[in-house]
Amino acid sequence: MPKRKTIILMLLTFFLFAGVTPLAAQSVNFKNSIYNPGILKARDSRLKVKVGDLAPQFSLPAVGGKKISLKDFRGEKVVVLSFVPAAWTPVCSDQWPGYNIVEELFKEHDAILLGITVDNIPTLFSWTQQMGDLWFPVLSDFWPHGAAADSFGLLRGDGIAERALVIIDKAGVIRYLGVGDINVRPPLETLIKELQKLDHR
Repeated sequence: MPKRKTIILMLLTFFLFAGVTPLAAQSVNFKNSIYNPGILKARDSRLKVKVGDLAPQFSLPAVGGKKISLKDFRGEKVVVLSFVPAAWTPVCSDQWPGYNIVEELFKEHDAILLGITVDNIPTLFSWTQQMGDLWFPVLSDFWPHGAAADSFGLLRGDGIAERALVIIDKAGVIRYLGVGDINVRPPLETLIKELQKLDHR
């Protein structure tokens, strides 16, 4: 195993099993600004796509000001979509900074990560500024409200997105679709395994 991957896996083990979260390193003010919605219904949607389908197309504004379309990456990159329910909530505020740990892993698999929520751009700007530097684009699925999430069948009845990971290959085909318990951060090791599978296709 290359040295880089060994280091990444060691860091993952530390974060996953030592109970340490990326949010623990954030300022007290940031942690005090997090809204706790309590325990939500684990899942509240029905998928409209499956593994092997072409991914629904979307074009969404990014926090940085540009518009990003899924088709921009066709033939160029593997795309990982990370849908999360809402800004300024505990699990989401841990999940995305956690992906900074594995940025190199995405590069090794020629993959780009796109973070998506139904929040508007001002809210996402404020939230991401407080989380610190994220290496991946953060997109707003605010208007038409939740349209991108809904095209995958990931929009919940209360208007927020499921906590889901979608891996789309360079041909635009869905290769992994994981909808987890909205109250729990998805395990990084699952994402690693699914990216590694694409190397053997």
